[in-house]
Amino acid sequence: MTRLLPVLQSFSSRAATVATPATVLARSGIVRPYSPRTIARLGLELRRWGTGPAGGFVSLAVRVPDHVGLVDELGELTFGEMHARSNALARALRARGVGEGDAVAVMCRNHRGFVDATIAIAKLGADAVYLNTAFSGPQLVEVLDRDRSRVLVHDQEFTGMVADADVAHRVVAWVDDADALDGTETLEDLIAGADDGELTPPDRHGRTIILTSGTTGTPKGAPRSEAGLGAAVSLLSGIPLKWGWRTHIAAPLFHTWGIAHLMLGMLLGSTMVLRRKFDPETFLDTLESKGCDSAVVIPVMLQRVLALPAEKIEAADLSRLQVVASSGSALPGDLATRWMDAFGDNLYSTYGSTEVAYAAIAGPADLRTSPSTAGRPPWATDVRILDEHGKEAPAGTTGRIFVGNGLLFEGYTGGGHKEVVDGMMSSGDVGRIGEDGLLYVEGRDDDMIVSGGENVFPQEVEDCLARHDAVHEVAAIGVDDDEFGKRLRAYVVLEDGQQASEDDLKGWVKEKLARYKVPREIVFLDELPRNATGKVLKRKLDA
Repeated sequence: MTRLLPVLQSFSSRAATVATPATVLARSGIVRPYSPRTIARLGLELRRWGTGPAGGFVSLAVRVPDHVGLVDELGELTFGEMHARSNALARALRARGVGEGDAVAVMCRNHRGFVDATIAIAKLGADAVYLNTAFSGPQLVEVLDRDRSRVLVHDQEFTGMVADADVAHRVVAWVDDADALDGTETLEDLIAGADDGELTPPDRHGRTIILTSGTTGTPKGAPRSEAGLGAAVSLLSGIPLKWGWRTHIAAPLFHTWGIAHLMLGMLLGSTMVLRRKFDPETFLDTLESKGCDSAVVIPVMLQRVLALPAEKIEAADLSRLQVVASSGSALPGDLATRWMDAFGDNLYSTYGSTEVAYAAIAGPADLRTSPSTAGRPPWATDVRILDEHGKEAPAGTTGRIFVGNGLLFEGYTGGGHKEVVDGMMSSGDVGRIGEDGLLYVEGRDDDMIVSGGENVFPQEVEDCLARHDAVHEVAAIGVDDDEFGKRLRAYVVLEDGQQASEDDLKGWVKEKLARYKVPREIVFLDELPRNATGKVLKRKLDA
């Protein structure tokens, strides 16, 4: 145990010694020469607009207006064009009642409409509420009602899901069938019909609100104000992204990990390469044909790529790809080494959450040494392992993971907060620090599971299944899954004389909850194992 004491001490203080902001910014190419006139204007615009999406993309329009900033299935946009489009969209949204402090909901896949809306909302000083495209209709309606979104920007494919939402205005961002719009305004119509000239900055800077599922089933909103330069330095201290790279953001932009790289791209002048849906073959083709230097993924995407036939993997030329940044859930099994064996030592895994942001980063060397590690804390981040009493756990033992940095969220929009001890916030996980100085995450401090990058609470699924007429009682647990990290398995006892198939019950859950909460398997039992007080013994189910 004495050998671990220096490890623990250096783990908490590592952020102060590994890198400095100046070193990180110079290494990434963010610090670069500009003319005195450009520097003066850049400073003025950042003071006026702040360091969020508004100021970040305004600064790119000042620095590199003709540089391609976005590539999607509709083509390319320069930073200058993105600036003009968002100016016009902001004016159109303001004409529809959006002002400072109002909420605008965005339910879009990865395409220019998501980015246009994000920048325009920020230029109005409004809050952007990002809706998970996998949520069910009732969940979406609850969120929209709770956050009182004034406008809903959504892709046409989600029209039916949000039909019951009480919002003043709806705008379709991606059109699949123009004949089926029924008079609904489109984002392109709003942009084309408004002035794209310069705007006056708002007095208030808008917030970004990412949704995370709560134990009651209603998604919680976790808001963040502008993170500033520190957030970028933190991430760049562990992941060597560079100025001007082409970055394929395959992770959903509504996800914490996807939006983080959208924001980071403002500082790096990245060309964001977007595709609305993930397909493993298309992913490889996009990386190769678009000349991508980096990719932003969740682990299940890597799994799906490696499941392709060997000849397709071998045919892919990813020699230009230097960084694959993964987050959202742990890298299961030997996924890290399998990926690097196939495509080179370019994998970086980030551990964190919507609430605490980035807690640890594992680079290729760490993952080669220990594929299951969460890594080490980045710059200006402190990670501690606390026991059930809030005291630092003995060296090398498992305890609750607490994180301290300047990126902690502000509390849920519907009320409530994560536990905070001495200024450090609970990540919701338990883990330990090994003798190698690396963090190891061993599970949730409750029974929540993370499947394919999404949080799933078994209790919510149990409650849903219990409402089925044929179900007498039910218990759900998370089990290991090679593809998704974890998957949900439900154990069901039917009412006497009632019948229901596995497909029947899966369909029932799919109607009520988001699709990633549907159990991958349902096991029928005669009774659930219980202790003397009637509590279900889930460990016996797992066995």
